[in-house]
Amino acid sequence: MGKIKDKVNYNIKTMTEYYKSNRGAGWNYGGNNWKLSRSKIDLFLECPRCFYLDNKLGVKRVPGFPFSINSAVDHLLKQEFDAHRVKNEQHPLQKEYGIDARPAQHVEIDEWRRNFGGVRYLHKPTGLLVTGAIDDLWIDSKGEYIVVDYKATAKDKAVTELDKEWQNGYKRQMEVYQWLLRNNNLKVSDTGYFVYCTGKMDGKAFDKKIEFDVVLIPYKGSDSWVEPTLFDIKKCLENKEIPQPNKNCDHCAYWYSRKEFEK
Repeated sequence: MGKIKDKVNYNIKTMTEYYKSNRGAGWNYGGNNWKLSRSKIDLFLECPRCFYLDNKLGVKRVPGFPFSINSAVDHLLKQEFDAHRVKNEQHPLQKEYGIDARPAQHVEIDEWRRNFGGVRYLHKPTGLLVTGAIDDLWIDSKGEYIVVDYKATAKDKAVTELDKEWQNGYKRQMEVYQWLLRNNNLKVSDTGYFVYCTGKMDGKAFDKKIEFDVVLIPYKGSDSWVEPTLFDIKKCLENKEIPQPNKNCDHCAYWYSRKEFEK
């Protein structure tokens, strides 16, 4: 048993080189740098306990590894749509699907798409500064703005609909963006679009490239849940007690299982 504990202690020491569990107070709730991001809202809905530990106490979940291929697809799509944006013309994908829209030109577009920047709105009833970085913004002939989100994956068949439970987070993501832009005095369409890129896995050879099926998936959102959730988040953050774990939270289940092991 002693050897096992020594090995565990060594692994923990090694991991702390990459994972810093406690951050400065300024980055926690109440600090000057703290903001309520779209992803933090989703974390609250998933598990209030994990949300509280992260935002109130500064102990965040261990992060997953980033998918660099997704970042590459996002970057290339933005470049491609920007090429048509500067010309104030439709992108071929918009023409293919018969969408009355073109990439929007707006003075804030670069900031709204910037990580750690994004669209911002101070919700005065709670004092929460809500933020979210969009992927793209289109505009139709009526002057309505359309929220667009890029997604990338690899499957046997192209993704053509959002019919999985785990994809509900994608829908909430878009609805938060719609809410934010409306509160920045933009006329925003209820219907947004996911540009879903599915890497093909049926090629005979790699040949230094991956080909994608690119599908435009419409989604009619409703942001009516956002403001009530902000009041719930405020109540959670002001509570002096840590919330109970969500029975469906894998992270909480892991830590409670670990406690049993370490007794």
